[in-house]
Amino acid sequence: MFKSKNQEIMVRSTESNSNLADKIAEGTIFQGDIISSKGIRIDGTIKGSVTCEGKIVVGKSGIVEGDIRCHHAEIEGVIKSSIFVKELLELKSTANLSGEITTGRLSVEPGATFTGSCKMGGVVKEFKEEKTLGALKEKTA
Repeated sequence: MFKSKNQEIMVRSTESNSNLADKIAEGTIFQGDIISSKGIRIDGTIKGSVTCEGKIVVGKSGIVEGDIRCHHAEIEGVIKSSIFVKELLELKSTANLSGEITTGRLSVEPGATFTGSCKMGGVVKEFKEEKTLGALKEKTA
């Protein structure tokens, strides 16, 4: 139950090197929307949208069933939604993505699977502009 001071220091050191502020561990199921001002690593399951101003990493065991919005993304797991990445989206060989991609740049390793559409390059705008347009579309009948 109790951790020694040495263990706590090692954990803090590892977390600061990864540049990822939050982690959803394997075996965890999170229902709801996540908003983070830093990066996040997802090895569990998220049923909701994820928005962060940093990098999102979806590990091999990670599953996201909701929209993703971030500056940089590295996907090894499963995405069942639309993904909006301002800069670089990396689909690793184990990635399985079903949905719409909007990104500045795209990197796809052999073995990655993708079903949906992709918009790349100059179509990427600031998060605030995109959210405003999305809100207007939802209110229109």
